[in-house]
Amino acid sequence: MLRRSGVRGVSAERLAREFEVSVRTVKRDLDALENSGAPIWSRPGPGGGYGLAKGASLPPVTLSPAQAVALMTAVSAAPDAPYADLAAAGIRKIMDVLDPRTRAQADELAHRVWVNVLPSSSRAIRSALEEAMAEQRVIRIRYTSRDGTTTTRDVEPVLFASTSGRWYLVGWCRLRDAMRWFAASRIEWASVTKMACSGHTIHEVGEPPENARPVHGWGE
Repeated sequence: MLRRSGVRGVSAERLAREFEVSVRTVKRDLDALENSGAPIWSRPGPGGGYGLAKGASLPPVTLSPAQAVALMTAVSAAPDAPYADLAAAGIRKIMDVLDPRTRAQADELAHRVWVNVLPSSSRAIRSALEEAMAEQRVIRIRYTSRDGTTTTRDVEPVLFASTSGRWYLVGWCRLRDAMRWFAASRIEWASVTKMACSGHTIHEVGEPPENARPVHGWGE
């Protein structure tokens, strides 16, 4: 946020609201960053705030043991989530750069968190769905509907959605010429084609339910 705020800066109050902590905690963390060598500037008074000197960079990301375990827990509890394997690999990278004391504390705390998850779906299918979404290419799937009918369809991926404990591929079905929700657990086979998507957007799906939000929502 300091980097994104640019020359305008951002107030301690705004930072506190964004990260749901107290202003005192924000100022403590800013002091810690400054003491670590980060070139942070501050501007007092109305309209003032904090920012990062132009062209500067922050020190490597560090996590508390609880933050590291929170990331591990989130990924372990959702193995069917899109890009879960990449998330797990990212967490391993973070763990590798933590200082030995923090890593040992995180490892000890992680043993105190148990998750019970159902067997995950085919890695090959999930990988194909993830690739098609990221590269916006048509994906060919063999899909068995709730009534037991199996069809092969070409789908233009628009978004992944999780509801009632299930993940869905939401996309433009070229067979039905309409937007459709496909339960990932009912996709029996998937292959990414060389065809580019034609440009259907998330706005065609509609607004997310009141209790749903895009995963980027915490950063706004």
